[in-house]
Amino acid sequence: MDVASLSLPLVALILGYLLGSIPFGLLLTKAAGLGDIRDIGSGNIGATNALRTGNRWVAAGTLIGDAAKGAVAVLLMAWVARTAGGDAAMLGGLAALGAFVGHLFPAWLGFKGGKGVSTFIGVLLALYWPVGLLFCATWLLVALISRYSSLSALVAALLTPVYLAWLDQWQFVGLSAVLVVLIYIAHRENISRLLAGTESRIGQKKAEG
Repeated sequence: MDVASLSLPLVALILGYLLGSIPFGLLLTKAAGLGDIRDIGSGNIGATNALRTGNRWVAAGTLIGDAAKGAVAVLLMAWVARTAGGDAAMLGGLAALGAFVGHLFPAWLGFKGGKGVSTFIGVLLALYWPVGLLFCATWLLVALISRYSSLSALVAALLTPVYLAWLDQWQFVGLSAVLVVLIYIAHRENISRLLAGTESRIGQKKAEG
């Protein structure tokens, strides 16, 4: 085993983390003159909290940016694997893990990041796009029925390993299961509010959450 084969997985994790830790929500709200997103709503840097600024363009930009950084990390390492002769699925998966952890725990923000849904969508689309589309379709269906954004994300995430197994993408099932666990941990307060019946619905104004 040569040095390159040992270093590429580490490169994938580090590159993924660095890309994933870019705080698009924070950068875009400040660029729009809306202040620090960490002082708004729940203080979360993700797209849902960005929407609480009242600026839909900032929220859309945050969602796209957070998804794109996950997708770029995966696609970049898949390209490196093809050119360097590595395992594209493994390196792409490690980049996905790094990007996801970077979004949840960015070092530059005191390890307090977002909840990972947009970045999860991005890595799914890059790893195997049909499952990314299934996630989005599941989210939309549950959202239309329940009007809970958090519940929609939790249900869609939980079904992701099932979708991957169903479509015979077993190489990503373990990774997706790990990311789903992290999503549930990041949404623990939302889960508590859902169980208590106090979670805000889509379109309902809420001071925090």
